[in-house]
Amino acid sequence: MSDQRRRRLHLNAFLMEAGHHEAAWRLPHSNPRADFDLRHWIELARLAESAKFDSLFLADGPAVTGTGEFRPPGQLEPLTLLTALSQATSRIGLIATVSSTYNEPYNLARRLASVDHVSGGRAGWNIVTSAGADEAANFGLENRPGHAQRYARADEFLHIAKALWDSWESEAVLADKATGRYAEPARLHRLDHRGAHFSVAGPLNVERPPQGYPLLVQAGSSEDGKDFAARHAEAIFTAHQTYERAAGFYADLKARTRAAGRDPDGVIVLPGIVPYIGSTEAEARALAKQFDELRVPEYGLRQLAAVFETEPSVFELDEPLPDFILARPKLEGSQSRSDLIIELAVREKLTVRQVISRLGGGRGHFEFIGTPEQVADTVITWFEGGAADGFNIMAPALPSGLETFIEHVLPILRGKGLFREEYEGTTLRDHYGLPVPANQFHREETLAPRRRRCAGGPQ
Repeated sequence: MSDQRRRRLHLNAFLMEAGHHEAAWRLPHSNPRADFDLRHWIELARLAESAKFDSLFLADGPAVTGTGEFRPPGQLEPLTLLTALSQATSRIGLIATVSSTYNEPYNLARRLASVDHVSGGRAGWNIVTSAGADEAANFGLENRPGHAQRYARADEFLHIAKALWDSWESEAVLADKATGRYAEPARLHRLDHRGAHFSVAGPLNVERPPQGYPLLVQAGSSEDGKDFAARHAEAIFTAHQTYERAAGFYADLKARTRAAGRDPDGVIVLPGIVPYIGSTEAEARALAKQFDELRVPEYGLRQLAAVFETEPSVFELDEPLPDFILARPKLEGSQSRSDLIIELAVREKLTVRQVISRLGGGRGHFEFIGTPEQVADTVITWFEGGAADGFNIMAPALPSGLETFIEHVLPILRGKGLFREEYEGTTLRDHYGLPVPANQFHREETLAPRRRRCAGGPQ
């Protein structure tokens, strides 16, 4: 990757209903039913595309969020929504979270390939392993699979998905009307995969996607998650509270990628930032305070308890986190997020009330309160200092927070020559400066029919 390419800042618009702050739906100008309003999502997608964002991102989980008492608990299925958004936009990348734990490789590879086709090569997959016990209960499981087991399953899942996307070579389709031959059978490849978790024959019944594979994104920051990312991910969504922690993660992830035999420049690291922006610092603080005053502490306690796999009753609002939490209990759920919360609480000597306040806007992502110039300076410092290749922009309220970032921060970044004025390519891989992956089955010298196990996959 060239130095010029490496100097390009990448921006992803992380979209979430009325906004990322848990009380965003209560603001006077917010749409409390935004979660199921297609017009809302189309307007957000077009807004991000008008600003030339690399991509937009939809989070997801196969269970309701909380009880529904204090925050909208559901969302549209993201691949369905991305298909609709693909027809309302033309250039912006379209990334969705889909679980490898509660899907099968063939069906999901087919759905993702289909989204890539209908969008003209703009699909991305944020690969998660689904940490919640409530999610497991929706799939007939008494207990969720263990942390290591989920990642082992995901690893095999990825090897199969890649092989399925490769199972049509680019020369497979002849569509020769004169001879009546539609496809070259020797260019379609069976997998006959038999592994620890899956048995898949193949080939896929969808042509290879325009991007070869949808862009592969990963968001786990545990040890297993980072090793998985080093083997497979092309972009990383991550959460850090300080520049130092972000820079340490960045260096570690790039080193693991190199050790896995991959080009570290081919992995784009995107920390999340929740910007509260005002024309003055006082105005920005007043905006953040407005959000904070709309929070319901009971909701925050429930969410905190869910992260630490305990009951809300163990916490005292005006006391520090309990000792057994500070001792870092072994969790089967979100290990990296629990560590982040403990580090935040200890570093800033926070009470439980203060912790849940700090988590209200971004669930542990970096919240920044300041002027457009201060937000831009922070983005530039992290980018130029080796802590980020770009950012997940997580507006506390939507669309207003995204509009403010676009109108007041982007011009500063463009003035520094760090962010594009116009799209230069048509696919998501083009925007991130990443190549189309080589097809593992392609051989110029032979058309002999053959069967082959997934390259690198479990045997």
